[in-house]
Amino acid sequence: MTRFDYDDGDVVVVVGSGAGGGTVANELCQRGFKTVVLEAGPHLTGEDYVQDEWEAFGQMAWTDPRTTSGSWQVATDFPELPAWIVKAVGGTTTHWAGACPRFKAHELAARSTYGDIDGANLLDWPIALSELEPYYDKAEIKMGVTHRHGRPPLPANNNYKVFANGAEKVGYRYYSTGPYATNAEPYDGRPATVQDGFNFQGDKHGSKWSTLVAELPKAERTGNLDLRPDSHAAQILHDATGRATGVLYVDRNGTLRRQRAAVVCVAGNSIETPRLLLLSGSAQHPDGLANSSGQVGRNYMRHTTGTVWGQFDRPVHMYRGETMAGVIADESRLDTDRGFVGGYYMETIALGPAFLAKFVAPGKWGSQLTELLDGYRNTAGMWIVGEDMPQADNRITLNSDVTDAHQLPVADVHFDDHANDVAMRRHGQRQGAAVYQAVGSRRTIETPPYPSTHNLGTCRMSQRPRDGVVDRFGRAHDVPNLFISDGSVFTTGAAANPTLTIVALATRQAEYIATELTKTL
Repeated sequence: MTRFDYDDGDVVVVVGSGAGGGTVANELCQRGFKTVVLEAGPHLTGEDYVQDEWEAFGQMAWTDPRTTSGSWQVATDFPELPAWIVKAVGGTTTHWAGACPRFKAHELAARSTYGDIDGANLLDWPIALSELEPYYDKAEIKMGVTHRHGRPPLPANNNYKVFANGAEKVGYRYYSTGPYATNAEPYDGRPATVQDGFNFQGDKHGSKWSTLVAELPKAERTGNLDLRPDSHAAQILHDATGRATGVLYVDRNGTLRRQRAAVVCVAGNSIETPRLLLLSGSAQHPDGLANSSGQVGRNYMRHTTGTVWGQFDRPVHMYRGETMAGVIADESRLDTDRGFVGGYYMETIALGPAFLAKFVAPGKWGSQLTELLDGYRNTAGMWIVGEDMPQADNRITLNSDVTDAHQLPVADVHFDDHANDVAMRRHGQRQGAAVYQAVGSRRTIETPPYPSTHNLGTCRMSQRPRDGVVDRFGRAHDVPNLFISDGSVFTTGAAANPTLTIVALATRQAEYIATELTKTL
C-alpha cells in the first residue's frame, strides 16, 4: 500500500471517501497526482458485511453523537439520528440503493423558474445543464447505469410489477426499472446482480457501484493513492496568505496527525463538511473557514420524502430482488398547477421486518404494529423523493454543549419543513396510495420521512461570493486551494436522487484541479 510522508506538501488531501471524495481521488490518481484520502470510518469489505439489519446498521452507520432541532418529524421520531449515512470506506455509496436520474434544465435555474417563493432562499446554479451533460455521460458510463449507453435494464421483481401495473392504471407513462447503478450483467469488473436485495446493509456481491468496489481500487492500482481509514479530520490549516496548507486529523490510535497538502478537497457529507469548516475557524476566519458570506451550514436540504406502503390479499414478497428496482418519473415534471413548485419521483423500496417496525411505525405498539408485521409478505413499498426548498435557517451549526469521542463540538441539524415541502409530500402520498389502490390494495399506509439520506446544500455554489461558499467548480470563494466535493455544493436540490450528480460534479472538479495543479507544480 502506498504511503506518503506527513510533510509531503505536493499531495492532494481528500476528506471523505464517498461518492464525491472517492471519485475525485480516483480521477486525480489516474492523472498522476499523489492523493491522500482521510476516511473517518473503517475499511469494511463485502466479506465483513452481515446479513442482519440492526447489526449491519451498527457496523456501517455514522452513529457519532449529533443533535437535532426544528419542527420536522425526524426531531420527534429520531432525535439522535437526523441522518442515515455511512461511516466507512466508500461512504454512503455502500448504503445507497443506486437510483440515478439526472437534473432537468429548469432545476438548475430554480430562482428564475419558480420566482420569489416566500420563505425560500432560492438561487440559480452558476452552471447550466449543457455544461453538466458530458459529465453525466461520463458518470453513467463509469457507474454502469442501466437504461443508459446500451446498459441493459434490471429484471422486474414483484415489488416493481405491482408498482408498474398501478402506474399504468392511473395513467402514468414514464415508469421503468431504472436508471440504476447496479449491474444487470457483468460490467467493469463487477458481476451481475443476484437479486439479493437489502443492500442498504452493504452489497456483499459487489454488483452495485460504490467507490469502495470501483473508484478506490482503481485509484490504488495507480500507486498514487494513500488511503487512511479510521482517520477523523479535525481541522483544516491555512497560512497567512489564506491558502490551505494541510489537515489535522486523529488516527486510529488516537494520535493527532498533520498532513500537509497542496490542495484540500472536503467530501464529508453535507453535515460533516460544514462542521469541519466551522471547526477550522481562526483569527483570519473568525466565523469558520471559507465563511465570509455567513453561508457555511445554511440552506440545508434533505429532499421532500415520505413513504407509501400497500398491503394486498396475496403475497408480494417485496424483499426479493433489488431494494429499489423501479421509478415513476411522471410527477418530476415542471407543473405548478399541482399547488407546489418542483417535482418528485416515486421509487420502489423494501425494508426487512426489523426496519419496517422501527421506521414505518416509530413509537407504535399493540395492534397498530402487529397488523403491519402480519401483512409483511403481502406488502409493497414506494418512496417519494422530491425537491425541497432551501431555507437560510435550515442549517448545520456547532453544538458546544455536546462533544464527540475526540472532544469536538458535534453538529446540530436544524430543519423546518417549508409549506411547499408539505404540499408536495401530501400530493405524493395521495398519488402513491392511488397507484396501489388501482391494483387492489386492501389498505395503504403513509409514513413520514426517515432520517435523512440525501443531505444537500450547506456549502452551496454561487456566482457571487456573498451568496454562497464555493464557485462553479466547487472551489471556496475565500480559499483558493480548498474545494468542496460532495452534495454540500448543491445550490438547490432538484427532484433527482443526488449521487449521479455528485459523481458528475466531482469528475468535472477533478479535471479542473488537475489543470490548475499542472500550472503550479
